Amino acid sequence: AAHGLLAYIGPGIGPQAFGVGPDVYDAYTRVDATTASAFIPHGSGKWLADLPALARSALKRCGVTAIHGGALCTYSDPARFYSYRRDRVTGRMAALIWLER
Repeated sequence: AAHGLLAYIGPGIGPQAFGVGPDVYDAYTRVDATTASAFIPHGSGKWLADLPALARSALKRCGVTAIHGGALCTYSDPARFYSYRRDRVTGRMAALIWLER
C-alpha cells in the first residue's frame, strides 16, 4: 500500500481535447477494463481520453488514495499554459516531487 503518499495531478491536456486511437484505448483497457469509462468515442475508431482519470486509476491500483488536482487543461487555457497540440510551439513545465520525514 502507499500509506502516507499524496499525489497531485498537475496541468495537462484535458479530456475534451486529447484524441487517441485504438492502440491507446486497447493498451489501457487490457490492463484494467474499468478504465474504459475514461474514454469517449470520437469519430470512427477514435476516442477522447481523460488522462487525469487514467492517472487516478493507476495511482489507486498502486494504493494511493490521497489524489488531488487534474482539473487544469493546458489546451483550453491559453492565457495560463502553452500547448503544443494547440499552438504547435513548445514550452517548458516542471514537476516537483519530495519526501517529508
